[in-house]
Amino acid sequence: MRPTVRTPAQRLAARAAAGLVLAGGCLHAAPAAPSTDLVYTCVDAAGKRHSADRLIAACMDREQRVLGRDGSLVRVIAPSLTASERAEAEAREQRLSVARQAQQDLARRDRSLVQRYPNEAAHAKAREAALEPARVGLRASEQRVKELAAERKPLLTEAEFYVGKALPLDLKLKLDGNDAAVEAQRAFMQNQQAEMGRINAGFDAELVRLKKLWAGATPGSLGPLDTAAAPASNAKH
Repeated sequence: MRPTVRTPAQRLAARAAAGLVLAGGCLHAAPAAPSTDLVYTCVDAAGKRHSADRLIAACMDREQRVLGRDGSLVRVIAPSLTASERAEAEAREQRLSVARQAQQDLARRDRSLVQRYPNEAAHAKAREAALEPARVGLRASEQRVKELAAERKPLLTEAEFYVGKALPLDLKLKLDGNDAAVEAQRAFMQNQQAEMGRINAGFDAELVRLKKLWAGATPGSLGPLDTAAAPASNAKH
């Protein structure tokens, strides 16, 4: 039997087909890809080096390095906190939480303040309304003191007949009662004046803050309302 004679093109195609078969066999026979597991390493308190495929219990109080199989650094795990460190961290977080809440409350109050008093005229009107009850009480006390002074005059005139002598009990009781009533009214007037001073101080502090907020200050950025830092106001404002 005569051997088959192939053209150059047929021979080239045959070689290519054989190469594909060989390559396919090699692909199927290739070993699996290397593992990508991580390695945890550390040096414990005694100076001993550890390696493992998970977190190392002996090094929970110190830094652990996580490496790839090729030795490259993947990440660093910080030491676990001790009980006291955890307590301090929790206390610190609590302080921060309280501060954040206080800041939010300040911002909310500032927004409410601007909404309630959109301009200085509205604030001045509110001040007058707040002062009016104390003013009414003060005027009533002043009027009562005048009435008591008028009631005292005839008592003093009568007492002139007893110069150097003991006053009759009835007259003495009337004079003492008049003195006590005048003293009570004066104490009340002092309280009303103090109340007006307190009201004015509060409105003065608000006005200082409002002017900054009206000018564009961010709500909550001005700190707590400080009445002590407000300009002094006349109690009879």
